[in-house]
Amino acid sequence: MTDVLEQARAWLADDPDPATRAELQAVLDSAEAGDDVAAADLADRFAGFLQFGTAGLRGAIGAGPNRMNRAVVIRAAAGLAAYLRDTRTPVGGSRHRVVIGYDARYRSYDFATDTAAVLTAAGIEALVMPRLLPTPVLAFSVRHLSADAGVMVTASHNPPQDNGYKVYLGGPDGGSQIVSPADAEIAARIDAVTSVASVARAESGWAEIGEDVVTAYLASAAGVAERGGPRDVRIVHTSLHGVGGVTAGEALIRAGFTDLHTVAEQAEPDPDFPTVAFPNPEEPGAIDLALALARQAGADIVIANDPDADRCAVALPDRDGGGWRMLHGDEVGALLGEHLARRGRTGVLANSIVSSRLLGRIAAAHGLAHEETLTGFKWISRVPGLAFGYEEALGYCVDPESVRDKDGISAAVLMAELAARTKAAGRTLWDVLDDLAVAHGLHATDQLSVRVDDLSLIADAMARLRSAPPPSLAGSGVVTADDLLAGDGGLPPTDGLRYLTADATRVVVRPSGTEPKLKCYLEVVVPVDGDVAAARTTARDRLAAVRADVAAALGLDAES
Repeated sequence: MTDVLEQARAWLADDPDPATRAELQAVLDSAEAGDDVAAADLADRFAGFLQFGTAGLRGAIGAGPNRMNRAVVIRAAAGLAAYLRDTRTPVGGSRHRVVIGYDARYRSYDFATDTAAVLTAAGIEALVMPRLLPTPVLAFSVRHLSADAGVMVTASHNPPQDNGYKVYLGGPDGGSQIVSPADAEIAARIDAVTSVASVARAESGWAEIGEDVVTAYLASAAGVAERGGPRDVRIVHTSLHGVGGVTAGEALIRAGFTDLHTVAEQAEPDPDFPTVAFPNPEEPGAIDLALALARQAGADIVIANDPDADRCAVALPDRDGGGWRMLHGDEVGALLGEHLARRGRTGVLANSIVSSRLLGRIAAAHGLAHEETLTGFKWISRVPGLAFGYEEALGYCVDPESVRDKDGISAAVLMAELAARTKAAGRTLWDVLDDLAVAHGLHATDQLSVRVDDLSLIADAMARLRSAPPPSLAGSGVVTADDLLAGDGGLPPTDGLRYLTADATRVVVRPSGTEPKLKCYLEVVVPVDGDVAAARTTARDRLAAVRADVAAALGLDAES
C-alpha cells in the first residue's frame, strides 16, 4: 500500500486539473486514515495506466492513471504527436494535420481542447470540430481533409460514467481506426512521457473546422440513397440522448425521407442518458420510447442510433402487426448487402468472423467477392476493394469511399431507402428476409455471454476449451476446430476458438475486447423447402440446443 500512496502523491503533484486533484486528494486522505474502501479504490486507480490499444482509450472518468482524465489524455496526445513525427510522412505537405471531434459526454470538450493544445505545441496542425458531432463525421473528415490522423473523444454506447479516445490514421490507412503495430507504437510513446508537466501545451493556435465539412458529410450520407426512388415510408428515429439526432434527421430529410418522427424525450444530447438504463440500442428497454411512438404514429420502421451514431439498430412491426421486433445485426447486414448488390454495387462484401455467413452466400449469388475479417471495423475497413462491410454488433459501412468505419447515419438512410422500395412493391422486409432464406438457407444467429468479476475465469475457460473441445454441438459432430490464437483459418492471430459441425452449425468463442465477458456467437443453417416458418422453428430449437451445449462446455453461468 505504501507504493500506491507514493504514486498517488506523485500523481497529485503532476495533475493539471483542479477537479481531479481534489477528487484524488479526498480518496488519498481517507486511505491514509485507514479507510479500507478508499484504500481499495486507490489501488484500483493506480493498478496501471489505462491501456491504449486498437480501440484507443476507454474507461471511467476520474482521477488517477487507470481512469479517463485530462492528465491521461495529455499523455495520449503527446504519444500520438511523437508517433506522427517519428513514423509518418505528412499527407498534405510539410506539416502533419489532425482533426479532433468530441461528443456530449462529460469532459469530452476538455479532452478535445487538451489534445489540440498538445498537438499545436508539437507543431502539428490541429483542427477541431465546430460543435458536438457524431463519430462518422470525424471519420469522414479524416479523408475529406486529407488529414494524417483523427481523434474522436467518445465512449460510444458505454455507461454514462465512461469516456474514451478513439484514433484514426489517414494517408495509406485511408481514415481507418488504428491497428497493430500502430497501437503498440503509440502506446510506447505514451509510456515514454515521464510527467504531464513536461508536455508542452499551446494556449491557442488550433483552428475550428467550418460547417462546410459537416455539409459535405450530410451530402455524402444523403447520397447513399439513389435519386428518383420511392420515399413513402414513415420513420421513427431515436438518438438515445446522443449527438446523432440532428445529423441523422438532416441526412434523412436531405435524402427525401420527410415523414420522420423523432423521440422528443431522447432527442437532446444528455451525458446522463436519463431515460435508458444503458445507452445501447441492443439493450432491453433502450428503444421502448421509440416503439411507443411508432405504435402511436403508425410507423413503418424504427431506426435507432447509439450515442455517437456509429451504430444503427432497426425494428419492424411483427408479421401479424401485433407488436414490434428488433432485427438482429446479422439480419440488417444481410438486407443491406443484398440491397446494394441488387443496385449494382461492385467490389468486396465483408463481415467479421463472428457475423453470419449469409453475406458470403449473397456475394456469391451476385458474382461478388467476399471476405471475413477479425472482429472490429478497424479490420473490415481495410479490406481491399471494400464495397460494403458489417459486423453483427449493429455496425455497417455502406459508403467506404467516404467513411472507412461503421456509420449509423448513412446506414439509416440506406435502410430507409430499402424500406420505402419494399413498401412500394407491396411487400415487407420480412418478405425480403424470407426470400434470402429460401435462396441461401435460413441462417439463424444468437449470442451467449459470460460476465465475470475475475478475468482469470475467462482465461481458464478458454484453456479448458483448447484442451478439451466439444465433440459435438446439438447432436452434430464437430468436424473443424480452429484455434484462432494460432492463426488457424487464414486470419491474423487473435484469442478465439471456432467450431464447425457436420450440419454447418458454427460457434465462435472469444473474450470481449471492451467488457469483462466471454462471448459466444452461435449460428445454425437450415435448408428451406418452401416452408420458411417451419425452418425458423427448427432453427430456434437447434440454437437452443447449441446454447445449452456451449454453456455446459464453458462450465460458467451464461447470460442470454
